[in-house]
Amino acid sequence: MCGICGIVHSKDQRVDSELLRSMAHAMVHRGPDDDGYLVNGNIGLGFRRLSIVDLEHGHQPMSNEDESVWVVFNGEIYNHQSLRQILIDKGHQFRTHADTEVIVHLYEEEGIRCLESLRGMFGIAIADLRTREVFLARDYFGIKPIYYSQFEGSLLFASELRSVLAGRPGHRSVDKQAAWDYFTFQYVPQPESMVEGVKKLPPAHYAHFRDGQITIHRYWSPTFAPDESKPLSYFVEGVQHHLSESVRLHLQADVKVGSFLSSGVDSSAIVALASKFQDMMTFSVGFEDMRSGVKELDLASQTASLLHTDHHDITVSAKEFLEQLPSVMASLEEPLGDPSAFGLYFVSKLATEFVTVVLSGEGADEIFGGYPIYHEPISLQMFDSVPASLKRGIRSFAAALPYGMRGRSFLLRGTTPLERRFIGNISVFRDDTKEAMLEALASDERVVSSYHVTDPVYDRYPSFDPITRMQLLDLNTWLPGDILFKADKMTMAHSLELRVPFLDRGVFDFAATIPTRYRVNQEGKYTFRQAAKAWLPNTITERPKLGFPVPYREWLKSWHRHVWDIFSASPVREWFSADLVEKMLKEHFEGTRDHGRELWTLLTFLVWHSAVIEG
Repeated sequence: MCGICGIVHSKDQRVDSELLRSMAHAMVHRGPDDDGYLVNGNIGLGFRRLSIVDLEHGHQPMSNEDESVWVVFNGEIYNHQSLRQILIDKGHQFRTHADTEVIVHLYEEEGIRCLESLRGMFGIAIADLRTREVFLARDYFGIKPIYYSQFEGSLLFASELRSVLAGRPGHRSVDKQAAWDYFTFQYVPQPESMVEGVKKLPPAHYAHFRDGQITIHRYWSPTFAPDESKPLSYFVEGVQHHLSESVRLHLQADVKVGSFLSSGVDSSAIVALASKFQDMMTFSVGFEDMRSGVKELDLASQTASLLHTDHHDITVSAKEFLEQLPSVMASLEEPLGDPSAFGLYFVSKLATEFVTVVLSGEGADEIFGGYPIYHEPISLQMFDSVPASLKRGIRSFAAALPYGMRGRSFLLRGTTPLERRFIGNISVFRDDTKEAMLEALASDERVVSSYHVTDPVYDRYPSFDPITRMQLLDLNTWLPGDILFKADKMTMAHSLELRVPFLDRGVFDFAATIPTRYRVNQEGKYTFRQAAKAWLPNTITERPKLGFPVPYREWLKSWHRHVWDIFSASPVREWFSADLVEKMLKEHFEGTRDHGRELWTLLTFLVWHSAVIEG
């Protein structure tokens, strides 16, 4: 795991090597073990290394035999050994055992189509000095990030936002559209970032930069191809085989590998499989003043005992949490309203005391159908046969009912098209509340509805059933924007590599053949849970999704004056309705209405602004 960066100018401008070094230094935590640079006229590549594979010879940038092609690479290629043998048979000569060198020679052989042969997680920059062009590429699901900024015919790129900003000092202002979308989704959807002028390369895309022009291309798209001819047993056995193989490949390393372990089935299955190949260390986090927190730590400890792992956990107090809030938001680089990011921050800090690599269970819910919201199309089936005119009448009736009244939400959602009722696994603010709160942004004619994020995804997959379309939406938005975003930022803040065996192409390609009825029926992730019974007892396979929950709703009640002080001192407070913010704080403090999610999303934005934009 590493950090990469680069500068590419038009042909008549040479790269400033000191500026390139400053960009790399800005993300030293991603690669504390080594650094490396290439400056060749108008092209510059920078690299920070966290040594994982071939500790002695994995220095980057890395080139082919005649030094005409150079690569910097952040991630892991799990099929690099089989690819290496194919390339050797074709006459390529290798100097190292690093997976990076496989990318170099595979590009020589196949050009940018080489991305389709890679099995792993990656953020890659390829500089072809023969044609003076540069390619940037991001893995299939968006496990590893790439930020970039184009200006005056030049391109800056890096694994982290702070590195790009180091290359353009003084260019820090909030992107208003990104801010508007943030208060819808609790994260900043790709391809935008929260900083104006900086973008994120979307998953499964590559960028081509030549002669001052950049073009973005999609090289893969997740899709489902259900095989209705096979019985459930076929899919159960297939999941067992493919996930076991993925875990085996994800254990490749020349350093210690451990695993995060919550009390849920996803991480428990990963640990159970990993334990078949090697002794494992596991790590969990809990929070004080949380009724269920101790229970979940106890459950994780019991699972660790069952699987015979060397288990470690940590309990975080509200005081520690609040003290670390600015550091966490600075490490995230963009605001994120997902409280579980803080659990990842603290458990990563613990894990890095013992290991360099951890496995984790991200992605299982998106590919196997695990989120409770995926049951909604089943519960709303009764509305499928209702005429459109009657639906409109029911919806008007429901909208007139008092907010929170029993049945109101059910009627509204049942009479609303999927494309408008489901815009991702989380929706923080209702449109009317968001417009009332974000007065300045709502009146800005440049800011458009957040449906601009979800509509293109739905348009891409018009023929699938509603459950599958919901999964595909989350795979394209929520997974890279929230789940994988926080996983990368929180682990790399502590120089820890996180690997996600569920998001292996082999696992996904097989999971995509599972019929919808075997993914979601009386319980979510049905096929996966049946498969996991080969490794885990029913008490674990039947547990609901838990993760590392944070008692932020209760904590916000005691922090309400602190939140108001932060809001009052913020230079962007004029974007918001002070009266509405004050009302929400008062209602939440008094317990008359739960505004925890909205207030947390606001607080994290304000703290992020102070740490990144003002700081």
